[in-house]
Amino acid sequence: MTESDVRIDIDELRKLFLFERLEDVQLAKLADSGRVCTFAAEEDIVRQGEPAECFVVLIEGEIQMISETVSAGTVAMPRVSQPGVYGGATSAYLGDRAPQTYQHTLRATAPSRVFVLPAKKFAYIVAEWFPMAMHLLDGMLSGGRMQREIIDRRQRLTALGTITAGLTHELNNPAAAAVRAVGELRQLIKNSRLQLAQLAEDGIPPEKLRALIDAQEACTSKLGKQPQRSPLEISDAEDELGEALDELGVEDAWDLAPALVQVEFSTKDLEKIRAKVGEEHAPAAVRWLAEAVEISQMLSEVGEATERITTLIRSAKQYSQMDRAPFQQVDVHDLLDSTLAIFRGKIPPGITVVTDYDRTLPDIPCYAGELNQVWTNLIHNALDAMGEEGTLTVRTAYDEDEAIVEIGDTGHGVPEAILDRIFEPFFTTKSVGEGTGLGLDISYRIVAGRHGGEIKVRSVPGETWFEVRLPLREPVPAA
Repeated sequence: MTESDVRIDIDELRKLFLFERLEDVQLAKLADSGRVCTFAAEEDIVRQGEPAECFVVLIEGEIQMISETVSAGTVAMPRVSQPGVYGGATSAYLGDRAPQTYQHTLRATAPSRVFVLPAKKFAYIVAEWFPMAMHLLDGMLSGGRMQREIIDRRQRLTALGTITAGLTHELNNPAAAAVRAVGELRQLIKNSRLQLAQLAEDGIPPEKLRALIDAQEACTSKLGKQPQRSPLEISDAEDELGEALDELGVEDAWDLAPALVQVEFSTKDLEKIRAKVGEEHAPAAVRWLAEAVEISQMLSEVGEATERITTLIRSAKQYSQMDRAPFQQVDVHDLLDSTLAIFRGKIPPGITVVTDYDRTLPDIPCYAGELNQVWTNLIHNALDAMGEEGTLTVRTAYDEDEAIVEIGDTGHGVPEAILDRIFEPFFTTKSVGEGTGLGLDISYRIVAGRHGGEIKVRSVPGETWFEVRLPLREPVPAA
């Protein structure tokens, strides 16, 4: 860089579109406040990350704006040679609220002359000469930031509401099943006690009662271990056993047969019971046996229901990460599974969920709760795209030092014309009132800004994939 000692002529300043409407006094003030610098081709005028000390305007030559991003690497804008284009400390008028470092690099791509104005003088001139414009710009910037934060919070609350509704639905099913089973258990246990008392009053010998209890233990041990049978085979077995029980004189024989068939109790087993307890005690003994089997079945149902509730609560806990440190090493499959579990009640019956996990993928360093929000947004979008039918695919892999998570759907796809815009704040293809346009923006900021990763999309009609890449090394998170 070569700095000129020659004061820039106000006529030269007036030719720049940025200053063309200023009065001579103002142009003279600008000329006195700044300096002219020359730069060789491929020389940086300002460099991203360095203290934002100058506002620069191109007088002649050619420059290019370059930004280093976490997700997309180096992003270079088209070269420009129009006199008056500017860069550097463009927000200096915000004072302490302005970025303290350059947000981009300006590079001379041909020998160039630029007008350099110290940031403090630029800020003073804007505030002094254009007070209304400064307030408008300030308001737009702060108002836009506030609006974005409010909608961001709303997006999070909306997602939370959606997830809560699904979780409530999922919890309701096993809870209702447990309540129903407990209600039936009360009556079954009461009947069982009365039948045992009746057998005792009828004088059944202790050794025969012991044989009956052993038979009950043998039957209940088969619960959940029976070979698969067709509905027709089960129906035929129930008819055969029901007829045999009726001939034996068992009350409500056709109602008791299904429970016994569930544990593979057949007419041969019935004959064994008759032989063990005697003909006179057989009807009451078989009835007690059937209800004892039903009690075991109901207890299994209660166990399954409570285990399902426990699993859902464990998934919700994993999803929210409420008992974990914010930054941790985690298995990304646990995060994906917990998110899918939370969504289970919101997935239409016509949508198939496929998981294809590379279990050799090592744990990743991350903000687990925030990544769960990314999975939530991507899965929610995929379900919206498919409607009532389709296939949701979640798969993982890793490439050298990056973990790869892909979420795909068979929906209508993203039009090629808007693929480059889908991560923009407030951009949405949904109808008014159906989306805020911040879900993917939030996901991008979490993946790229917080984790130093990358998120991108590829789409054709009938197949859309969102690919998230996360470093397997600990990143330096953005503030």
